[in-house]
Amino acid sequence: MVSDCLFCKIIAGEIPATIRYEDSQLVVFEDIDPQAPEHLLIVPKKHIMTTLDLTSADNELVGHIYQIAGKMARDFGFAEDGFRVVNNCNDAGGQMVWHLHFHLLGGRDMTWPPG
Repeated sequence: MVSDCLFCKIIAGEIPATIRYEDSQLVVFEDIDPQAPEHLLIVPKKHIMTTLDLTSADNELVGHIYQIAGKMARDFGFAEDGFRVVNNCNDAGGQMVWHLHFHLLGGRDMTWPPG
């Protein structure tokens, strides 16, 4: 855990969040500023700052993240209509919390290009 990391504090239970799923590798919780009717954050328990900090040792974790994204979309009923999984990296990419995370967005039509 990184002591000043918002997501590490949520994972540790120090900051409340609406947890929708948790296992030994990650936690899924509701975004506090949703950009879609369904907006969940998929966050590894391992503190990794950005996508650029992933290594080959994290390959299984990244695959697991995408499997859980599909599970959550199915469980919450928006998989068949479609959804988006987004990872922002660094300032210009829109990253605001320096702990790797993925946004799962569903429940509305997504536009292109995003942002």
